[in-house]
Amino acid sequence: MQHTSDFNTSKTGFITLLSRVFLLLFFVACQNPVRADQSGFAYIDEQIRLHDGLTGVLVLDKGEEALLARAWLADHAQQTIEVQYFIWSTDNIGILATEALLRAAGRGVKVRVIVDDLLIDAPDKTLLALALHPNVSIRIYNPKHSVGTPVQKRILNVITDFRGVNQRMHDKIFIVDGKVAITGGRNMADEYFDYNQEYNFRDRDILVLGNVVEKMVWSFEQFWLSELSVAVNGLFDGLGLLQKNVSVDDAEVQQIYQELHGYARSPDNFEPEVRKAIENVSEAFQGLTEEVVWTDARFISDTPGKNNRRFSLGGGGITTTELAMLVENAKSKIVIQSPYLVLSKKAESLFRRARKRGVSIQISTNSLASTDNMQAFSGYKNQRQRLLNMGLRIFEYKPNPAIQEQLLHRYENVKKKRPVFAIHAKTMVVDSETVYIGTYNLDPRSENLNTEVGVIIRNGKIAKKVEQFIQADMRPANSWNALYDDPDSFASTGKQWRVFFWQFMPIKPLL
Repeated sequence: MQHTSDFNTSKTGFITLLSRVFLLLFFVACQNPVRADQSGFAYIDEQIRLHDGLTGVLVLDKGEEALLARAWLADHAQQTIEVQYFIWSTDNIGILATEALLRAAGRGVKVRVIVDDLLIDAPDKTLLALALHPNVSIRIYNPKHSVGTPVQKRILNVITDFRGVNQRMHDKIFIVDGKVAITGGRNMADEYFDYNQEYNFRDRDILVLGNVVEKMVWSFEQFWLSELSVAVNGLFDGLGLLQKNVSVDDAEVQQIYQELHGYARSPDNFEPEVRKAIENVSEAFQGLTEEVVWTDARFISDTPGKNNRRFSLGGGGITTTELAMLVENAKSKIVIQSPYLVLSKKAESLFRRARKRGVSIQISTNSLASTDNMQAFSGYKNQRQRLLNMGLRIFEYKPNPAIQEQLLHRYENVKKKRPVFAIHAKTMVVDSETVYIGTYNLDPRSENLNTEVGVIIRNGKIAKKVEQFIQADMRPANSWNALYDDPDSFASTGKQWRVFFWQFMPIKPLL
């Protein structure tokens, strides 16, 4: 994969800037003066103590803000970092994230990482070298596709354990010192933070601190201890890679570390517009400083393996049940944003009952022109008219929405050749009072196969704010109305033919 440019600043300047920004963020949000002897997590500790039993919540609606928050947390961690991701790429964002974790480990922070096996994109030697660090532990979830699995074994896995190879860990969790965490839709790759040159995702995360983080740590431990999570250095026999008896002090291991550090520090790898974005980060964060809210929140997560099914592709899960209850209890309005919209029979019945109670349902999803998943869109297209007949109001995202100018910090530098913008946020707002932000897509795969997580917040201020974000994406400048606008006609002929092909494939349970 080609490495595109993302940052251009020295490590020292980067850390200093993020430190000042984050302290300012919490200072203004909590409206308490910061004493001269307070810094970093000392200040966060005080805020948690002052709001005992509550959760501090900050919605990260823009990619660059979500990236900078993660970077600040990694660089200020004192004891532990726990990370779970579905996708971890070897593009710029993936390399910078890996190098930040390596630096944290170098100063004594215990780092534990769980990555799903399906779409991990990292050289085997790099994985093994990182796992050799005394403060780094890496586990691969359900390794049947990629890490340490030869081609013939992959084929055999598909034949003998079809459900198993399709059961993935879709969780995205980043926890620091057991006090502060981020979860939401973003994976660790350029396109989730608005730095891909051709295709970016309109996504959403939530930063939480305090009470709810304890449950997130508990969930991480369940996955860490699960038999489905396998230590990366146990997946190789060492032949052709790093030998089993190689230590962290070996020259080959140290060279990999030096290459990671060198790449992250080199100005040659970063473009001017990214440097400018970093220089203006204080201004970018200023709009968020009033958004931190201390409230009641609940973290929901599936168990490793999702459910006890072994052969069928159904079974549901904890997140499915929790979110279904939110829909069942809705009184007047449901607003949803999901990249995929493929309703199972159970989900369709759930929404039909809500409509009979008079609940309005608005859904923001991808159009054929914006989506990168032809298979999922084919499932949606097969049922779109039926959903519209039920009274669902569906808005399909344009590939170059006008709101892109507000969401991309570096818009001025890309406006002449704007990258495609597609929805990846997974959010539901019920009655303008309750909001879910997490990893759950509105499709059978999230319902029955993939483990999912998220935070449910019962707070009108936060719910209304997120609802406004979604409704802005639904405006005519940003989305087509699926009932009136014939959105498919705006997609390329090639996409239309590919979707037509997939519409006839019996793949709905896998979408």
